[in-house]
Amino acid sequence: MFGSFIKKSRAKSPWIMHFDCGSCNGCDIEVLACLTPLYDVERFGIINVGNPKHADVLLVTGTVNHRNKKVLKNIYDQMPEPKAVIAIGACGNTGGVFRDAYNVVGGVDKVIPVDVYVPGCPAKPEAIIDGVVAGLAKFAEKVEDAG
Repeated sequence: MFGSFIKKSRAKSPWIMHFDCGSCNGCDIEVLACLTPLYDVERFGIINVGNPKHADVLLVTGTVNHRNKKVLKNIYDQMPEPKAVIAIGACGNTGGVFRDAYNVVGGVDKVIPVDVYVPGCPAKPEAIIDGVVAGLAKFAEKVEDAG
C-alpha cells in the first residue's frame, strides 16, 4: 500500500535537474523561461532541483565534449532508478554546429541513454514543454514497470 503511494507520487510530481554540457546558453535561457509564470512548466508538478540524487528527470543542453562527458555520466549514475533523460536543442541531440570539432564527442546519446529529443537551435519553450511532457510519460511508464 505505502509503496504504491510513493510510486504514484514520483510519477505525478517528478523532480528535474538541468545540466549544461557547454552550450551557447540559448537553450539554457529557454529552459529557464519554461519555469517563468508565462510558460509555467511547474503546473505539471515539476520541481527544479540542483542535486542529482533527488532528480527523476535530467534535462541536458549543449554538446558533449571529452572534458564534460565524465561529469554527465557521473550525474546520470547518481540519479535514482527509474529516471528519464531529455536532450534539448541541436547540440544536445547531435552535437549541433560543433559536431565536427576535435574536442566534441557528439550528442548526449553518445554517453548516456536518451528518452526524448527536443529539436531546435535554440529550442523554443513550447517545444521544451512538449519534450518534458513526453519525458514525463516515459518516466511514468518506467515507474509503473519498476513497481
